Amino acid sequence: MDPTTLHWASRRYLTMRYEELQREYGRLPNGGRQADGHHYTTEAKQIFPRYNVVHAILVEVERLDPDRLPSVDVVVSSMLTAAESANSPFIELSDDEVQAQAVADERRLFAAKVQHWTAQPDLRTEPLPYRRVLGPDESSAWWMSLQRRWGVQNGWWHPLLSGSVPPDVLVMTGDSMWEGDGVDQVRRVLRDLGRSRVVELREYGADYLLEVEILSPRYTGPEGFWIDEHQDWVAYASHEGTVAFGGVLSAGLVATWPEVDRWRWPGWQAPGRG
Repeated sequence: MDPTTLHWASRRYLTMRYEELQREYGRLPNGGRQADGHHYTTEAKQIFPRYNVVHAILVEVERLDPDRLPSVDVVVSSMLTAAESANSPFIELSDDEVQAQAVADERRLFAAKVQHWTAQPDLRTEPLPYRRVLGPDESSAWWMSLQRRWGVQNGWWHPLLSGSVPPDVLVMTGDSMWEGDGVDQVRRVLRDLGRSRVVELREYGADYLLEVEILSPRYTGPEGFWIDEHQDWVAYASHEGTVAFGGVLSAGLVATWPEVDRWRWPGWQAPGRG
């Protein structure tokens, strides 16, 4: 078996499983809470630990570099190790028996999938875009680059920094990346610039090197930054409902996105903000 095929199959399964479980949780009444609005229902505790452990396993799987995969035996071992021991603050050992059982069941389910795939020497699956979790040293170096090149302060950038926003920084509403064609426009400008891979840095959780085709500069809970090796552009999605662009990406969007003015951020007046 080709190790790349096994890696693709694992990534695809875990991504789809995560989305399936989140949709299932989203259908629960009262957000999965009991009548008191605080405690989780039994049904909720049977679901959310599953998507949390699936995400943790996916992070471990994506630490492998798709461009430099080891032998298939090593990949299989890595997948099974991830199934057994991948962890995160969301799935630390709990004395809740229902949650613990859900996590254990989901771990076994992925391990069984891996064993099933390895028993198929002619396994085929569609390719996936490049995505790799950065190592700690890589992440630290990129954060330093953001601070030196773009003036990022304590994980914040425009328009959250004090003072006025520079004229060459384009600040859009966060909705511009969720509605319409905002994400497609960002990807198009970067493709036109000849950029194929970008770095995604988050306030917490994993950081990634990924193909521009799956770049999504959106706020999803943690603040997010995007940059590439040229360091001549930056994107920043904030908790204040804004997404800001600088450098050649800002210029490209202003010059070529027909609806750019529709989505410009109107600003706000607040203490300390110009």
